[in-house]
Amino acid sequence: MPDKIQHTHDNDLTHSMVHYLLAIHKLKESKGYARVTDIAHEMGLTKGSVSTALTNLKKRDLVLEDESKFLSLSSSGHEAVHGILSSRTLLFYFLKDIIGVNEDIAHKDSCLMEHLMSSETREKFFNFMKTLCSEDIKTTHFSTSFDFNQFKHQHDFEEIQKGDTYLKTE
Repeated sequence: MPDKIQHTHDNDLTHSMVHYLLAIHKLKESKGYARVTDIAHEMGLTKGSVSTALTNLKKRDLVLEDESKFLSLSSSGHEAVHGILSSRTLLFYFLKDIIGVNEDIAHKDSCLMEHLMSSETREKFFNFMKTLCSEDIKTTHFSTSFDFNQFKHQHDFEEIQKGDTYLKTE
């Protein structure tokens, strides 16, 4: 009997969880620290709502909290964020440049879909975008405003994700 295929609804990160992880990531990069208060301010939420959500993320070992109440991403949380940001970037440029979706809609839709993509799909999608936009294509040439061919492998692309660098901020 074949291995059970994991469907997108089986993924354990919700859209809301992703936004908390991204907020922590963004704050750590911009300020050097993240606290419940900072996250609440960043996301426009109450400290109580943020605390409740963070409890769940800490139980999943995605977020760490030190004795001074400073928050950071665990290695698995950091890895998840880089994957999510890679998915968002891939989706954004595919929607905007390849199929011609309005930039604002491409931004919103890529944000909604970013956490649903498996790592296998993300890798194959990266390779597809790289090939599709390659100078070597003899037939119809597609291009994006982002050069995927600057990366030899998908892993190299994923490693450089730092935030909404290639997308406008919300």
